[in-house]
Amino acid sequence: MTPSTSHPPPPLRARNDRRGQLLAAAAGAALVGGCAAWGHWLEAHGERLHLSGGQPITGQGSPLPPELALIPVPVLLGIVIVWWSMRWARAWRWRRLLAGSGVGAAGWAVALAVTDGPAALGAPLTTRWEYLADVDRVGAIRPFLATFTDHVLYAPGEFQWATHVAGHPPGALLAFVGLDRLGLGGAGWAAALCIAAGASAVPAVLVTVRLLGGEVTARRAAPFVTFAPAVLWIATSADALFLGVSAWGICALASSAARPGRAGDGLALAGGVLLGAALFLSYGLTLVGVLAVAVVTVQHRLRPLVVGAAGVVAVLAAFASLGFWWLDGLRIAAARVREGPVWMDRPWTYFVFANLAAVTVAVGPATVAALAPATAAIRRRAGSTPVGRAVVLPAAAFAAIAVAVASNLSRGEVERIYLPFLVWLLPMAAALPDRYRRGWLAAQVAVALAVQLLWHPGW
Repeated sequence: MTPSTSHPPPPLRARNDRRGQLLAAAAGAALVGGCAAWGHWLEAHGERLHLSGGQPITGQGSPLPPELALIPVPVLLGIVIVWWSMRWARAWRWRRLLAGSGVGAAGWAVALAVTDGPAALGAPLTTRWEYLADVDRVGAIRPFLATFTDHVLYAPGEFQWATHVAGHPPGALLAFVGLDRLGLGGAGWAAALCIAAGASAVPAVLVTVRLLGGEVTARRAAPFVTFAPAVLWIATSADALFLGVSAWGICALASSAARPGRAGDGLALAGGVLLGAALFLSYGLTLVGVLAVAVVTVQHRLRPLVVGAAGVVAVLAAFASLGFWWLDGLRIAAARVREGPVWMDRPWTYFVFANLAAVTVAVGPATVAALAPATAAIRRRAGSTPVGRAVVLPAAAFAAIAVAVASNLSRGEVERIYLPFLVWLLPMAAALPDRYRRGWLAAQVAVALAVQLLWHPGW
């Protein structure tokens, strides 16, 4: 039986603080607009931001997309989303909602991307900087892993990995090599993997929200998690693959804390293996550990962390036995970033603010506006309630993003780099008062359309 969701529990009945929501959204818009103007001024005065003119995100501004005939597809889909998705989120059975949210995120991402032409789905993966450029360089796995770090930095007489391969651990390239050796090579299959993995993160987030905050909270969050502007970078960037793997790792750990015994230990071990695998997709996913600790400790459990850590160590040991030591890879990749012309050109002061502005674009105005009612709920000491426990997700995600910005290793492109973190900010929209929810969802859809049709993201 579908639970009644027409009357949210008291913690979700935020005060009618429309002014607070509008002020928060206006502050976010001012941050984005200010960084856009500042970025254009810097480039006009000789600075190189390497954002293709789309600051604070990477993109190329143009009044019209290449495929005008396909514009009605996302526009009409956007109308359906605004009018029907909240009703579906209330009425559908839970499993149907989870499946629909994953399919909906993938469909919305694809519908937006194809306005740049159907080839736009695979095109971002075919450049000389991407993983597919190096697939044919990989032979036997053990020699590949043992010599991987030899080709990260430039050395005379030696080849150097493509930009994204050199900046990441070898796991991502191995994923695409594996596809190729299964007979699924090329940009089309690679794009399908990235989109499917990225979209699957939506049900993973909703399952986790339900565990911590209850089903009503998860259902209220569902439309905002599914149709956030962040889906623009699901179709297509390899970071969507990173998002999917890490999201299911967090979900498994959260689930293990709610299920003691062997079943819980099995989920914890699976979560640890997934998070261990995530470490070999991106060095930055180390910060997902903040979320992993948060979703377990908020349930007053420690055992899942111990069992999960064993899974992480097993993955680290497996790669080490094949010749790749993760810490060596991190050290060399960090040296490459600091010596690279893009990193050196980009002014640190600008990107401290521009990174947060890019995150603001990706999470959309509804998430920013939800800061007001969510903060009000915390002030009312809702921390011991299910809704209060769910606040740990955006809090931990924001802490991870703050550390990433402070590390000074990510300057720009964070709308995709931070995907595995910013998706956990989206459930905050569950706190929006009922009377304004459809309006804020419409704003989310409008921002996604505007960025795709006028900003043309570069990923």
